Amino acid sequence: MNKFFTALALFFLLSTSSFAQRIVSFHAMGHDDDAIIGMSGSSAYYLKVDPSIELNGSKLVLFVQPSQALLKNLSYINVIINDRPAFSSRLSQDSVMTITLNLSRQDMSSDKFLKIQVKTLCTVTDDKCKDLDNPAMWMKIKSYSYLSLVKSTTNFFTNVNIGNCFETMKAIVYPANPTLHDLKAVAWSYSRLKKADVKNIAVYQEGRVPDSVKNYIVVGNLSTLHADRRAMLKVIPQRGEGLFYLNKAVVRTIDTLTRLVNVKGKLVTVKSLAETDAPSEILFVSGGDDIGYEKTITALGNINILNSTFGDYLIIDKAENKFFKTIDENRSKLSFRQIGGTTNFMSGIGNLKSVYNFKNSDFSFTPKEVEIRVIANYSSLAQGDRGYLNLYLNGMLISSEKLDASGKLNTSVTINRYQHHKYNTLETEFRFYSSGGNCSASFNGFFAEVDVDKSYLESKNPFITSDLSFYQYPETFNAGTTRIVVSKKYAPYASAAMGEIIFELNNNINANNFPEFEYSDSIDPNDLKKNNIIALLSHDDPLMGDFPDAPIRFDRKFRLYNNENNKIVYSLSDSVSNGLAQIFYGRSNNAVLVITATGKNLANAFTAASRSITEQLSTLSSNVAISDVNNNKYLFNISKSSENLEYIDTKSVLTRFWESYNLYILLGMLVLILLSFLYIRAKVQKSTDIFSE
Repeated sequence: MNKFFTALALFFLLSTSSFAQRIVSFHAMGHDDDAIIGMSGSSAYYLKVDPSIELNGSKLVLFVQPSQALLKNLSYINVIINDRPAFSSRLSQDSVMTITLNLSRQDMSSDKFLKIQVKTLCTVTDDKCKDLDNPAMWMKIKSYSYLSLVKSTTNFFTNVNIGNCFETMKAIVYPANPTLHDLKAVAWSYSRLKKADVKNIAVYQEGRVPDSVKNYIVVGNLSTLHADRRAMLKVIPQRGEGLFYLNKAVVRTIDTLTRLVNVKGKLVTVKSLAETDAPSEILFVSGGDDIGYEKTITALGNINILNSTFGDYLIIDKAENKFFKTIDENRSKLSFRQIGGTTNFMSGIGNLKSVYNFKNSDFSFTPKEVEIRVIANYSSLAQGDRGYLNLYLNGMLISSEKLDASGKLNTSVTINRYQHHKYNTLETEFRFYSSGGNCSASFNGFFAEVDVDKSYLESKNPFITSDLSFYQYPETFNAGTTRIVVSKKYAPYASAAMGEIIFELNNNINANNFPEFEYSDSIDPNDLKKNNIIALLSHDDPLMGDFPDAPIRFDRKFRLYNNENNKIVYSLSDSVSNGLAQIFYGRSNNAVLVITATGKNLANAFTAASRSITEQLSTLSSNVAISDVNNNKYLFNISKSSENLEYIDTKSVLTRFWESYNLYILLGMLVLILLSFLYIRAKVQKSTDIFSE
């Protein structure tokens, strides 16, 4: 029991620790409690390790919570690191078992991931035939399991390069008066950081970077960089040349160290300050002039260039991103390998599962129907054995196929647009039941493997509607050229939102959407019809008048109501900083997305709106989204005849006055009537009294 409370205390420690303290929990790396279900199960973790980490001396600490029904002395747990056995043991009698393993450089894979596999063998009744389908057979790897990492500066200058530095960047810095080139550089840098799975990316104007931020990207033409920034560059680009330059240094910093102290049998958290050496990385995205600067920005969109740059600088003479579409690149048919599936030879007992993830945007258009074709091999079944392949989509069973003695499987199921979402999880599950009473040999001999090259997803029909919705974003922008338009006065606040948009437009298998950037006051009206448009505008931008098909017009004051209770949800004059996004077809059937922001915190309002439309939406028809900086969000389906939209400036002054104060007026009239009644009653009573006398 003491160990359980120790684990809880440690969870508190890990949740308040920072990476500088060399403690990183599984939860912080995106892994929650993982239940390993079945008599024989496994779970794998792929943890990205900072190139400045020294694995010699680092530790892995796992907290394992087994089912209370397990026979502990007959249940086993095995840990495999980088495909090599590292630990095997029976379960301990503790409610939460602690496993501590020392790490070394040999535990790092060639792609700089720490691959950890946990395999289990569970026993409940000491009879495998009875244990097979017992739901009490499970173990959990707790999310407060952690890595205790040694962050060393010993090999910092040789291990860190342009190719791997993006994973450690925390922010992007741009000039105080950004140009379109600067906005474009911020957007593509932001997208690159999101692809590297960097969390909570910050964007700062030059001169406003907190001292606590040591690793960040600086964008700007060479001529716009401050003198102290230019002094960091050991390589100077010439006119027409682009430049990536990584400045590396070791700086003194003050960290907060957290440790647990045992005080009278209780663990107490104690914090202290310590001055330590910390590596600092600053990546410059620049150029000798605007032409060279643009080449560097173009190279940001080419993942192959960045991943293969192992030095501290890269001079760019020529950069282009041209993709020639073929029938295959139209992406109507995707193999399981293309969506991230890997060859997975499964054997043993219980549920043998493989998981695949795909998005609507992986296709070249929003699919109306998707055919799921699964081709697999498995061990042939003996007479009397029973086997099944079950397919689950987003946790729901969509198909079950009976296995036979052939050992070959070729099956398919077609799903409609109500069954698949913007983001989907597909699971294949093999289940086997032996006919014999002596189960061991039959169970252990069963195996299965899905052919990830021949299995595929195929979009049968495009999802076409008369009105666009966020369900069709971002793939509706895949065809044709996309222009990102921004109000000049709001440009400094829109850069992070642009980064979210660039990431989504290229968050698919063939990332080849490279929008053009332009200010709203300089765009040719004809371009609004020829191209797909993504506009980040102030609510009073005159360009709004060029979108007559927009669900909401911003040149008029409006209010939005909740249809269920008729309460006002949003009005243009709201004091809370919020963003409003609306998607619709333009005059030439081109896709248009308009995002506006109000309030004092414009940057966060723009970012909140751009994030809200990329989430897993439960509706197929929402075309207006409102979100504020406090993560509140409302979705609407608005047409020109919508009852939940009201333009309040189309009414007369008297009508608006009546709607605003009618309750007060009616209350005043009621009071006057009551006072008049009391006055008359008093007069009548007085007259009656006089007459009586």
